[in-house]
Amino acid sequence: MIRSFRNDCGRLSGPHDGMTGAVWIDLVQPDPVEERAVEDVLGVNIPTREEMQEIEISSRLYLEDGGAFMTAILPAGADGDDPEMAPVSFVLTPDRLVTIRYHEPRAFLSFPPRAERTAMDMPDATSVLVALLEALVDRLADILERAGRDIDTISRGIFRQHEDTPTDNRKVIEQLGRKGDLTSNIRDSLLTLERLAGFLGQIIVQRKIAKDIKERVKTLSRDIRSLLDHAGFLSQKITFLLDATLGLINIEQNAIIKIFSVAAVIFLPPTLIASIYGMNFEHMPELEWLVGYPFALGLMVVSAILPYAYFKHRRWL
Repeated sequence: MIRSFRNDCGRLSGPHDGMTGAVWIDLVQPDPVEERAVEDVLGVNIPTREEMQEIEISSRLYLEDGGAFMTAILPAGADGDDPEMAPVSFVLTPDRLVTIRYHEPRAFLSFPPRAERTAMDMPDATSVLVALLEALVDRLADILERAGRDIDTISRGIFRQHEDTPTDNRKVIEQLGRKGDLTSNIRDSLLTLERLAGFLGQIIVQRKIAKDIKERVKTLSRDIRSLLDHAGFLSQKITFLLDATLGLINIEQNAIIKIFSVAAVIFLPPTLIASIYGMNFEHMPELEWLVGYPFALGLMVVSAILPYAYFKHRRWL
């Protein structure tokens, strides 16, 4: 599918069907026919899906036939903890911006209506690209902010447990694992955007584009670096919470083992007494006692109470 947007006094209008006068052409899951049509208009080769998935920096950021080719990994469906991570390519020519994607990041849906309602000062393709990148970074910031709130909620559940409502530690570990995967994916996306912003800054210098665009790209790079720092902080917090949860599980297991150990020690003397009086020797004076049976029972009770009282006195229970 081809969506094209035109410049209307600093605002975007569209999407339109044709590509005539378009400042931004958005290719969504294009077929070979649509790719060739855009290539004929631009005079450059559109990267294929396989080329977009290359991990080498030289395959993601390069200049060819007068166009700048930039690819970043962006999330889609990030309202949950399992977003779809896929590459999006940006092709910047002197007069047009082309985006090629095979999934639906939310910024590509929210940015055009906002750019149409609000005058965002986008007279050319470069300014459209910078504004789109700003929208993408804002979206990633929202995802990290939501993940941070969820992690804080998990943290309160771990360290403020109540005896009447114990925490399901297995569920907590699963939640932390999902948040860790989400944070890692967003961090990978930010890293690709950081490289893209640096590459774009060099292109702006080479093409002698307006100074305000250059400053916006610098601000964009600073925002990305601050989000990378925040993502790193969240990753460290998740690791800490995971270690704390495992530590609490070990404490609970040790408490259970402690109970079994104390019970074994308490019942060991009565077992010894019962074993002694269970022996079938002919000459055992207690066998002829009238109070022999209650004496043995009382001795077993006393031998069990004494270790219990000692443990309570030492605060081992």
